[in-house]
Amino acid sequence: MAQIIDGKAIAKKVRDEVATAAARFTAERGRQPGLEVVLVGEDPASVVYTRNKEKAALESGVRGKLHKLPASTSEAELLALIDRLNRDDTVDGILVQLPLPKPIRDQAVLDAIDPRKDVDGFHPTNAGLLAVGRGGLVPCTPSGVMRLLAENGTKLEGARAVVVGRSNIVGKPMAQLLLAANATVTIAHSKTRDLAAVCREADVLVAAVGRAKMIKRDWVKAGAVVIDVGMNRDEVGKLCGDVDYADVFEVAEAITPVPGGVGPMTIACLLENTMKAAAARAGG
Repeated sequence: MAQIIDGKAIAKKVRDEVATAAARFTAERGRQPGLEVVLVGEDPASVVYTRNKEKAALESGVRGKLHKLPASTSEAELLALIDRLNRDDTVDGILVQLPLPKPIRDQAVLDAIDPRKDVDGFHPTNAGLLAVGRGGLVPCTPSGVMRLLAENGTKLEGARAVVVGRSNIVGKPMAQLLLAANATVTIAHSKTRDLAAVCREADVLVAAVGRAKMIKRDWVKAGAVVIDVGMNRDEVGKLCGDVDYADVFEVAEAITPVPGGVGPMTIACLLENTMKAAAARAGG
């Protein structure tokens, strides 16, 4: 029977830390740290995500502002807004909610964000800094996973870690963070031969592939720590992860639930990144 890793409780701890840092920054600098979130169009999930980010920022003492742009916004208009936010000294973090409506190019927009304000950690400059172990702003979800593992007391040094998924948003940066913590890391994906056998090698298994309940009990080594990054709907429309939670719960040492696991950490680490960006820009 697994121990449940409570992402909600740990995320609150991170948000409380952010609130303390934000209050100190505001007292010293005479302004709140500023996070600007840009939403283009009316994608229902994106609308909810961006509202939650704005609300979490305001509750933590970060000045959160949401820019809601119509789906008809051109790439040139969006780039002009980003340029204005890049040059605004009261803005410490810029986040553009993905996916963007076509024909706007996601990568062109992300590349336009000042790397110092790239609180999502998606700019090639920040990706490169992470790859060579030189800091920078780290993508929020992998950063949140590392905090969950730390709070759980998971020993990473010398551990075998398997990351299922190779996206630039989660899979690749997750593997780099685990490697920096001295784990032995395998990145697996849909083309991996005998994926179940590879997963069974893991002391720490991170599922970030986007397929509902793909990871079954017989894919997991007894006593493994299982982190479920997935956010899917099952056959009856219920929210679920990439891991078959009820099945894997019986063999894992510890596991994150969906919802209530990694999800809350993503927003908490976005606020943490905003404070890091504000402090770095202020020279502190």
